[in-house]
Amino acid sequence: MTSPQTIREAIIAAPFELDNTGEIPRPGTLYIPPAHRKALSQEAVLVVGARGVGKSFWTAALGDNDLRRQLGGAVKELASTTIQIGHAAKSNSRAYPDRETFKGILAKGHDPYAVWRTVVARWLAAIVGESVTEDSWVSSVRWAENNPEQIARIVEKANQKLLQNNQSGLIVFDALDRTSDDWETMNHIVRDLLRVVLWLRDFSNLRAKVFLRPDQLERTVTTFVDASKLLATRADLTWERHDLHAMMWQRLINAPNEHGKCLRAVVCSVLPTTAKLNFQNDAWILPSVITSEHPHQRPLFESLAGDKMGKDARRGVPYVWSVSHLADGHGWTSPRSFLAAVSAAAEDSQRYTDYPLALHYESLKRGIQKASQIRVAQVAEDDPWVTEVMLPLKGSNVPREYDGIRSAWEEAFPQGSGSISTVHLPPQHAGSWEGVCKDLERLGVFVNRKDGRIDMPDLYRVGFGLGRKGGVKPKN
Repeated sequence: MTSPQTIREAIIAAPFELDNTGEIPRPGTLYIPPAHRKALSQEAVLVVGARGVGKSFWTAALGDNDLRRQLGGAVKELASTTIQIGHAAKSNSRAYPDRETFKGILAKGHDPYAVWRTVVARWLAAIVGESVTEDSWVSSVRWAENNPEQIARIVEKANQKLLQNNQSGLIVFDALDRTSDDWETMNHIVRDLLRVVLWLRDFSNLRAKVFLRPDQLERTVTTFVDASKLLATRADLTWERHDLHAMMWQRLINAPNEHGKCLRAVVCSVLPTTAKLNFQNDAWILPSVITSEHPHQRPLFESLAGDKMGKDARRGVPYVWSVSHLADGHGWTSPRSFLAAVSAAAEDSQRYTDYPLALHYESLKRGIQKASQIRVAQVAEDDPWVTEVMLPLKGSNVPREYDGIRSAWEEAFPQGSGSISTVHLPPQHAGSWEGVCKDLERLGVFVNRKDGRIDMPDLYRVGFGLGRKGGVKPKN
């Protein structure tokens, strides 16, 4: 029988990448939940997902030929699709302008619409061997504005070539919050991108896919003619509890060397005789019986963590608790948070040398602390204003009356909500503290309870240093 310590070491060695900068994922990390298959299909133009649910992950996977072939097993049309990344977190100045370049182009009087048409034109010109001015992005945009007929010919020619070759062309846009430092400009940029995306839909073999956060898909972004046609294609990146567990096991069975062998043996110990692990495209693949909660997935996790979050079941069940305590204010748990918690729990469990299971329930609680710290660090990077407004609340308890929260803010920011410092996008509704509170609710940091008090999910509460009676404690 494999020792708990050996299993812990194997979990720690598993490919639990938590990067969100668009690095190419490893083959063994690909797991496609049913809801994501629709999102990856060509017809899903608008793909909406909260922080950490996989927008940048899927963008990077779609942009890699080997991984795209692996994805093609679940989304057949991808096997015959030529894909270009039209914007992403990872810089690629040949394919699209970065934030400062974008800012400079707009400062010279060019519209975002012209910029995005230029990005598309550069991509399709390469497919058909046409020349487009590429001295700089400014000169390319100027050329595109002055040569609409030539762009039309390039697009038509590319569509025809793809049609003759029984292929499609797909251009993918992600990380659009990195295009500007103010909401009005970013909304303009996204709105004009969606107009270009709508234009591409006039061509049979050309499509675009735009990954957006929920707060980016504001009403003002879709206030143009025929925007409803794009809204009808919306797909949401969501993760059910069984999806998160299946994704975790997909990574565990692909741990390197003896670690992977160890974890594959753990999986095989609960499999029925009719199911087995398969090796294809340089990665081990989970059998379908492990992708749903019953009858095998839940007992499999219990073989690691048991069936109680304490000495009895009153404090919860690890299989459920490990996911529910990582949910944001909307009830969404991201794979990044779940993987961080499990990995941290495996490391922390090494202190319990006599414990008969790989994951100790107290270590799972500390895993929540680690996941919360990681999420808060990500928020500080994406929305630094959130960190600014949460600092005056550190050390207090939730749930809490809004008046008490506002008083803490007014003391910390005597010049008002408009004085919150930020190096990126500010709160959308920075004109009042009520607006800031609503923005925090929209991001899932705050939850408005039925009794009117403001609460916080553990995912943010712990990392921002707030307490709750009987809850997971913030890390000192």
